[in-house]
Amino acid sequence: MEEIPVRFFVMAVLLCLSILFRPAIAAEQSIIVLDASGSMWGQIGGKTKMSIARETLHQVLQSMPADNPLGLMVYGHREKGSCSDIELAVPPGVGNADKIAAFVDGINPKGKTPLSAAVQQAAEALKYTEEKATVILVTDGLETCEADPCALASQLEKQGVDFTAHVVGFGLTPEEGKQVACLAENTGGKYFEAADAPQLVAALKETVIEAPRQASEEPQPVPEEQAVAPAFNVEPDAVLSEGGPSLGDNNDVQWKLFPAGADGQPAGDYVDLTYKAHYSVTIPPGKYIGEATLRSLIVQRVPFEVKEGEVAKPFVNFDAATVTLVPKRSADGEADSNAVIEMKFGPYTTTEYGQKTVYISAGTANIKATIGPSAIEETLTVKAGETLTKELIIGSGIIDNKAIYAEGGPDVESNDLFFEVLSATKSIDGSRKSFGYTYGNGTKLDVPTGEFILKATLGKASGETPFSIGAGERKDVLVNINGGVVAITAPNAYKVVVLEAKKDIQGNQKEITYSFDRQFQDTVPPGDYIVRVTYEGDVAPKEKPVTVKAGERAEVTVE
Repeated sequence: MEEIPVRFFVMAVLLCLSILFRPAIAAEQSIIVLDASGSMWGQIGGKTKMSIARETLHQVLQSMPADNPLGLMVYGHREKGSCSDIELAVPPGVGNADKIAAFVDGINPKGKTPLSAAVQQAAEALKYTEEKATVILVTDGLETCEADPCALASQLEKQGVDFTAHVVGFGLTPEEGKQVACLAENTGGKYFEAADAPQLVAALKETVIEAPRQASEEPQPVPEEQAVAPAFNVEPDAVLSEGGPSLGDNNDVQWKLFPAGADGQPAGDYVDLTYKAHYSVTIPPGKYIGEATLRSLIVQRVPFEVKEGEVAKPFVNFDAATVTLVPKRSADGEADSNAVIEMKFGPYTTTEYGQKTVYISAGTANIKATIGPSAIEETLTVKAGETLTKELIIGSGIIDNKAIYAEGGPDVESNDLFFEVLSATKSIDGSRKSFGYTYGNGTKLDVPTGEFILKATLGKASGETPFSIGAGERKDVLVNINGGVVAITAPNAYKVVVLEAKKDIQGNQKEITYSFDRQFQDTVPPGDYIVRVTYEGDVAPKEKPVTVKAGERAEVTVE
């Protein structure tokens, strides 16, 4: 057999060794493309989307490994109406967490949504045709600059060495999400629907931290005698019931890992925060307290210790059930989004709105459901791990309010028109119980089932209409306030008073309305009146009669 030259043998050995002992794959370069268009001033849960994005990025960047190469691209933050307002705010590199957080803190949303061009520029900044590259797009709106994100995705996938785009639809509807999800789908990425802050945190955790970590932790060939060090040293997990399945990627679960104090309680700030029941992370060796929170309410804590070369597995059982609460006005009606549901169980109290799927600790829960003035209270008993649906029949109807000045019209158009639902019967002192009120024609009121009176008042005129209503029923209720408008002009007046023209047996006239303005108007019942004008100084008052008819306007000038 022909002898192999020594130099080729040495080269072959070196090649094998280089494969056998090569280091783990470096973390891939990524760029976050952040929507800073004007729509980011919109609100979710009382907070602007921009504020939520800032807080979320701060949380995620705190737990990002320092060696993750990351950059930031922003669009729509400098000019209104510009499709070229795109800036590579922080070029991709390691140790960029503080720079990215600082830049995001100073963003003032203004402009349009050129998301396709921004993704393309991010890909080019990552040299996607030469190296592996990942773009994470966070957008609360659709493309507004006449570009096709789906076609762009196909182009980037075709031309890139290993290009991936993940898309986070922040506050987008499912239909809107479909229009940008193709950016992810056409490049092998993922689309995340984020309706609130926890879901945004979960999406960014998975794309900014977990994906690069998994790429960098791909198992590499090692000599048989070489021990494999764990790729992480903490693996939390959580279940709803004893022996039940892991809650896995469920982002209703939030884990916080705190250093443990001498008293066995959390000491100082948390070292990791993740919205997921089961995940992995690396933290320094030591003693810790794991705090798991289910749907921001049910809390469980567990102590654990991280040791060199070992994986700690903090585990909690929430001992809870999954309950879908369906509030209805009637047994055969649909779920009502106006319902307010208050729940008390164990040490917890929480409030939900409309139909919701919630977690309730095993045992009994007191539930109060209301729609306007209608309310029911029930006690619900649940077992850990079970899933059930509970209908809450509240017994409520809706009335649509309308008022007119006189029989046959016209409609009352003033925003000062006051509607109030009153009990049909009076109490012993002659008063009626109120069941809700509102202002303006064409409004609606939620009312319990039964007999009631709708009272409408404008100025000094008012009217009442009795009505009855059943569960789930909607009814138009019309009130005639039987009034007209008196409009007065009185130059140089100090005070203007409208009196009933008719005197009582003592010779007094009833005061109907007054003003210190020299021009004013009010709504009054039909009838004959006297307009009395008084002046400052030694000037005699003046009077003028006026007749007001229902549904008409009477103008009078007193000079």
